[in-house]
Amino acid sequence: MVLIIFVINIVYVTFSTIRMILTLKGYRYFAALVSMFEVVIYVVGLGLVLDSLDQIQNLVAYALGFGSGVVVGTKIEEKMALGYITVNVITDELNRELASTLRAKGYGVTDWSAHGLEGNRSAMQILTPRKYELKLYTTIAELDPKAFIISYEPKTIRGGFWVKTVKKGKLFK
Repeated sequence: MVLIIFVINIVYVTFSTIRMILTLKGYRYFAALVSMFEVVIYVVGLGLVLDSLDQIQNLVAYALGFGSGVVVGTKIEEKMALGYITVNVITDELNRELASTLRAKGYGVTDWSAHGLEGNRSAMQILTPRKYELKLYTTIAELDPKAFIISYEPKTIRGGFWVKTVKKGKLFK
């Protein structure tokens, strides 16, 4: 019984985590579908625990399953890698080679000259699907190990050649 409660709660919280992420990313219909499975699993698992509240091991299994489900759900979401990220890169010097190389690899790059505390810099803004995020960081590190990198997730993307390329399915091919 303890193992069943533990596994049910891992599955429930995994679905819950994925549903929340799908909702935040704008996939509301998929999130609704996931929530239907989530609630059935939740009711079954909670029912098993409530039927035997006098057995502390069931409550412990429920709590451990809950925590484990959060980890499993976030790992699955990392693999799904929904959405896009924007990466800002600042290099020590005007570095046109880095921007050109990234463009040749299919990344959307806008670059400009900047001035920092210690002199001239090259600043870049790069847009990429999240599934290519780590590959982008690796490429930047290979070309400029001292590059300063900040990334964030944009909420809205509209316009530009890059969006048209993504919609046509021609990115990174």
